[in-house]
Amino acid sequence: MTGRTPVLSVRGLSVRFLMPGGRAVAAVTDAHFDVAGGECLALIGESGCGKSVLASALLGLLPGNAQTAGAALLGDLDLLAADERTLARTVRGRLVGLVPQSPAAHLTPVRTIRSQLEETVAELTGVRGRTALRAAAEKAAARAAFPADHLDRHPHELSGGLAQRAATALALVGDAPLLLADEPTTGLDRDLVDRTVDELRRHVDNTNDVDNAGDAGNTAGHRDRALLMITHDLAAAERVADRIAVMYAGRIVELTRAADFFGAPGPRHPYSRGLLDALPDRAFTPIPGLPPELGALPGGCAFAARCDRASDACAVQPPLTGTVACHHPHAALTEAADRA
Repeated sequence: MTGRTPVLSVRGLSVRFLMPGGRAVAAVTDAHFDVAGGECLALIGESGCGKSVLASALLGLLPGNAQTAGAALLGDLDLLAADERTLARTVRGRLVGLVPQSPAAHLTPVRTIRSQLEETVAELTGVRGRTALRAAAEKAAARAAFPADHLDRHPHELSGGLAQRAATALALVGDAPLLLADEPTTGLDRDLVDRTVDELRRHVDNTNDVDNAGDAGNTAGHRDRALLMITHDLAAAERVADRIAVMYAGRIVELTRAADFFGAPGPRHPYSRGLLDALPDRAFTPIPGLPPELGALPGGCAFAARCDRASDACAVQPPLTGTVACHHPHAALTEAADRA
């Protein structure tokens, strides 16, 4: 979509959780997408649809009862095939920066935010010396709008929003080629939501900027950078995303340009339309029914039971054709379809 080589290329990524009694939960099924340098891809969908499981699979953070299939290429490295040593020493923080969904669990409870930032700066950038580390930690905090007068506090002394900003600051330190932001605006008011996603977007847009790398001796600033943002906040996605991937019941059902998704012609999948129509500034109409259990998915389209366009054809799983996986998609404007 940007004309650049993909930073991340996901092909056929599936995740199954093996449960007692031989039951399997299909959390993610056959995900295909790229995220190019200079691009933000926003992954959206209702809670429980598999978005965070997909993110955990990319970082090797799934529990022991998980089985993965497919490939997730970060350059020449397949993240799904990498061993724990490679993930810990090469990937996490250095090649993939993570803004976690639960920052309180991500932060070390017995250490101040300053000490955690200084340790991360030293590990990922090579900055040394007490004065230099202190300055670098304060600069990192400022990038995420974390107040300097709270740096010497422990995580339990922070509000949820401040904990989120601290986790964002830690994720940005390494200037990793791929930034994975899992609900990065949790607990933030609207102004801070905008500031946070703008900073995440700046990480992508400053692909050729070496200011952060120059002071630290870090070469990350010379690499293309990309952002994969998992979010429920459609306003935040509209603000910064280049493309939108919609996930339902573990499958990506639509993958399209953000401008087309939020503008004309709008989403083509009925579920995607439902997500937009549920917004207070649009139709404010909820999607009827509930998502299916991931451990008991229907054989055909998982959304059919909630869809007013469903027919007998929906008993067969629709493939992702062009931008949408649906037997009865909404019409696309000719020029938009041609661009996709």
